[in-house]
Formats: sequence, C-alpha cells, structure tokens
Amino acid sequence: MSRPSWKLTVRHGSEVSHQSFDDLDEAVAAMRERALAIRSEGPARTVRSLRDFGPEDQVHARLQISGRGLLRKPVAGVDVRGDGTFMPFRGGVGRAELDPSGHDTPFDLVRETLEAETR
Repeated sequence: MSRPSWKLTVRHGSEVSHQSFDDLDEAVAAMRERALAIRSEGPARTVRSLRDFGPEDQVHARLQISGRGLLRKPVAGVDVRGDGTFMPFRGGVGRAELDPSGHDTPFDLVRETLEAETR
C-alpha cells in the first residue's frame, strides 16, 4: 500500500489538524472548504499591544499543503486573514506570499504552484 502524496495541515487558533490525500485536487478542495468555513466565523477582533493589530494584520488561520520530496518538499497554502481575505503563499519556513491576480481563486494558484514544484 502506498502512502498518501499530499498532507493538509490546518492551524487555527491553538488547534492543529492533519489530513492526507492521494490526489492534489482533493487536497486543494478540502483546503478551500476549510478556509471558507473558517472565514464564515467572522472577522477577528483588533488586538492592542505595543501597537494596534487590526483584523487585516492578523493571520486567523494557516492552511498548508505539503507533498513528498527527496530534498525539498513542495509546500504551498493560504493564510486566512482576520478580515476574511485569503493570502496564498509558497514555502514552509521560508514563506513567500504569492500574487493572486490573474487567477480565479487563490486556491487555483496554490494548486498551480504545487504542480509546478513537483515537475
């Protein structure tokens, strides 16, 4: 039996969950479903510390898909910001935001990024 090719990790508040998938499209669909459910919870509250952090400055949840790789695993995902916007990114520790313009959804961009990194 082969092991799954893709892992979806969802970090939402103090909760962390993992799901495994054999198909990238299934993993992206699950990520989209979870991200929309998290966004439907409503906006985050402003946090006051040394400075004010509005909802647009906060990451409410981070959803990340990682694949298998010998030297480098392909990793990409979406941050759900406190104001309900989605910010796609690639990379694990060295994260880089991706420009979602030119794509129907940020989830399409995540899929394209992961497909390109596995070629």
